[in-house]
Amino acid sequence: MSATSAGAAASWWLADALADEGRVPPAPALAGVARADIAIVGGGFVGLWTALALRARRPDLSVALIERDICGAGTSGKNAGKVHGYWTSLPRLARLLGADAAWEMARLGSRAQDALRSFAAGCGRDIWWREGGGLKVSAAPAQDTAIDAAARAMSTLGAERYARRLSRHEVRDICRSPSLREGIFYAEEATVHPARLARALRAAALDAGVALHETTPMRRLVVDNGTCHIEVPDGSLTAGRVVLASNVHQIGQLATLDAGLSRRFMAFSSYALMTQPVPERLEAIGWTSPVSIVDARSFLHYSRRTPDGRLLMGTGSGPIARGGQVEAAAMTRDAASLARCERGIGRLFPALAGVPVAARWGGALDVSSDRFPVAGSCAGGRVAYGFGFSGHGVNPSWIIGQCLASLALGQKDEFTRSPFCTRALPGLPPEPARYLGGCAIRRAILACEEAEEDERRAPALARAVAALPSLFNLTIGTR
Repeated sequence: MSATSAGAAASWWLADALADEGRVPPAPALAGVARADIAIVGGGFVGLWTALALRARRPDLSVALIERDICGAGTSGKNAGKVHGYWTSLPRLARLLGADAAWEMARLGSRAQDALRSFAAGCGRDIWWREGGGLKVSAAPAQDTAIDAAARAMSTLGAERYARRLSRHEVRDICRSPSLREGIFYAEEATVHPARLARALRAAALDAGVALHETTPMRRLVVDNGTCHIEVPDGSLTAGRVVLASNVHQIGQLATLDAGLSRRFMAFSSYALMTQPVPERLEAIGWTSPVSIVDARSFLHYSRRTPDGRLLMGTGSGPIARGGQVEAAAMTRDAASLARCERGIGRLFPALAGVPVAARWGGALDVSSDRFPVAGSCAGGRVAYGFGFSGHGVNPSWIIGQCLASLALGQKDEFTRSPFCTRALPGLPPEPARYLGGCAIRRAILACEEAEEDERRAPALARAVAALPSLFNLTIGTR
């Protein structure tokens, strides 16, 4: 596989990971009738972490994992590779769930960060793990209030040590861009090569004795008399328990198993581009560290540099999927979103405008109604599921993997007692109101933020529509 052309669905990350790995054929597709104690659907971060946790806790149980493509080809291999837990979200979590639950989730995020660091050190592969922290920065006068509010909230919660306020001068010590203003530095953040991480987890799962079947999509899941039957194109897999870990691709199946879940999440999309190596241009603006940078928009721009001197620029402002239509072209080939990535470079890093682009891609994201991931079970406890990573899944995928392993094994522990499993998600409107309303709010927020960056007042209607989510205690974007 080679680097993708403009607008294609696959990511630069996956092409590079496969080239680095060499000629490793896909694991054999499942053919005929197979059985396992626990079956996992989805070979991304969540499914692989779950498989590893199950084999570590109960090596006597057989675990089979099916993946519709190859491991790393989905969302796990498309993201920015920014790795952090929930200190960046602590104030929002405290508003939603209370301070105690917020701190519990943040501390579990630190546990996950330790686990990822340990895996990176011991996996025997260079997965580009770099620890340098993350910077959230204002890139327009109107965004200053978001930085101010975040800093005050962290102080109120007694969490200042996890978030250091930076002056404009201190921000320039990280990156000299005329667009970057004041910011907040979060020390507990790293970057990783996401597709190499996925492929390393795949290798670890095989070493742990997981029966892996790639190019094996699930056609149907039926739970009958306490037994789970998974139909695949050329056979079937029967198991006592099933773990659904296929992110947006499980929307339809979850709705079939539990109609209420369909009102708890929806699919947005995110887009990114990767430049050719330009280390000298990054050095010219002083961006020589592995610090990643995001702006303070609601539909943020996210960026990072790679160890070989490339710039990744992404935008979380892609279109919304109607219902479970996550394969629609808008989820992977939206020209406006791809153009927004390029404008993001010119806006945030004008000295890098016009750098040659190696690849562009997009993909659907499973977004929960409160913007945080959740794990649970249905079908009488026979089926465990995890969803709602909302574009922030590298670190939380380890947490949800532990939660899913505990749920599949029927264990009551710190993971199943945590808010990741116990909190109630607010309900979203039914379709088509959910889709139509989401599209209107997305357009209004984008219009407001574009006006803010131009230092003009947004139209009154756009401001009114953009404010609607807060009236229903919902979060659209990152604010």
